[in-house]
Amino acid sequence: MSEKNVHFWHALLVFAGLFGLIAAGMFVLDHLLHVVLFVGVVWAAIHAAVLGYQYRTIREMMSSAIHRALPAIYIFLLIGLVIAALMKSGTVATLIYYGLDWISPAVFLPVGFVLCALMSLLTGTSWGTVGTLGVVFMGIGLAQDMPLYWVAGMVVSGATFGDKMSPVSDTTNLAAMSADTDLYAHIRSMMMTTIPTFLLVTLIFAVVGMNLSTTAAQTAQIETIRTALAGEFNLNPLVTIWPVVVMVFLSYRKVAAEVSMTACVAVAVVIAWLFQEATVPQLAHALWQNSPTNTGVDNIDQLLGRGGLYSMAWTLLLALIAIALGGILQGAGFVMALLGGLVDRTRRTGSLVAATIGSGFMTVAALGEGYIAIILNSQVFRKAYAKKGIDASVLSRSVEEGITLLAGLIPWTTAGAFYAATLGISVLDFAPYALLNLLNPVVAIVFAYLGWAIIRDPKQP
Repeated sequence: MSEKNVHFWHALLVFAGLFGLIAAGMFVLDHLLHVVLFVGVVWAAIHAAVLGYQYRTIREMMSSAIHRALPAIYIFLLIGLVIAALMKSGTVATLIYYGLDWISPAVFLPVGFVLCALMSLLTGTSWGTVGTLGVVFMGIGLAQDMPLYWVAGMVVSGATFGDKMSPVSDTTNLAAMSADTDLYAHIRSMMMTTIPTFLLVTLIFAVVGMNLSTTAAQTAQIETIRTALAGEFNLNPLVTIWPVVVMVFLSYRKVAAEVSMTACVAVAVVIAWLFQEATVPQLAHALWQNSPTNTGVDNIDQLLGRGGLYSMAWTLLLALIAIALGGILQGAGFVMALLGGLVDRTRRTGSLVAATIGSGFMTVAALGEGYIAIILNSQVFRKAYAKKGIDASVLSRSVEEGITLLAGLIPWTTAGAFYAATLGISVLDFAPYALLNLLNPVVAIVFAYLGWAIIRDPKQP
């Protein structure tokens, strides 16, 4: 049986079935996403078989997708090690201890947002920012009895800003390359929609923060936590800050993420052994599966007991199944058929930008990770932008606004699953408060319909 081309309506049926399954898993079956996504793999495989693909070919589609995602999987595992090592070295405890003095609830959200944005801009990694500063800010928010969904939304917003805008970010470079535009032209184009959104989000976080005040009871609780941390760890910042300094420096020097994270773990382990007097067996167990500390404050004990390789197992399994599903959807042509149908139905410039952002969201939701989604959307929409005389930097910008920004708000993507596992809060809980991620695509679409920030291709007449 020969392989057939996919019709738009067939692709639409496949995607509708998948999103129906996922909705059932999220809202009816109490978040049983692993099982639901497995059923989705079977659903997609059946439709691929209907098109004439043999079982071995379908299996190769899944295997190839997982192979392409191996760098992200390595980082998944390393982040578990980084978190556990930073807990045992006292780095997180130190930052929480001094952060409780330096950052009041009134300015916590806007200041945290800007700090996360700066760190991710400097290092080019949202995952590294969430796994370090993000964990610290969740601890400070917990100690100050703040709504953790606001804290997580703030962290994800700031971390994603740098992941999108940094010239050393892999997604920034990939989007520019895939759309065939200059890296800095791509960044300048993104600034037109992202900077106004950044200022708006900072203002919103500041207004929300003004309504978060510290009561006398909270002040007493904060002092209890600081005393407990000082009793459990040696909190000399000149020593405990070095694991983060090493990781940030190596990331800034464009050293591979795996190498910089491994160096961070090594430095943190040495500090935990020599400075915090942890034994080698304790460190080995923590790197596998960390356990709560004994400060006497239950919430802080649980926070400082997070991390380890095993802690990433749930997330990693979910990502592997989602990526295998994406391999079938891409390999059998369902993604290209759906995107091609969207392009054919687009007429106005505003509609083209909206379609690019919308298809980016659907593609990353279907494939489970952003890299292939960025490449596919750039390929599919490139001719449509050129035909309208729109510069390729607007395409690369729109691709990032639909994929880089929104991937972390989807529970089964690698980014969404990672954020949830690292911050200890579900995607559906923090997604409504990840304001930059939500508002930036809206601002971009509104600007496009108004004719703002649309750069014309100088090569076109």
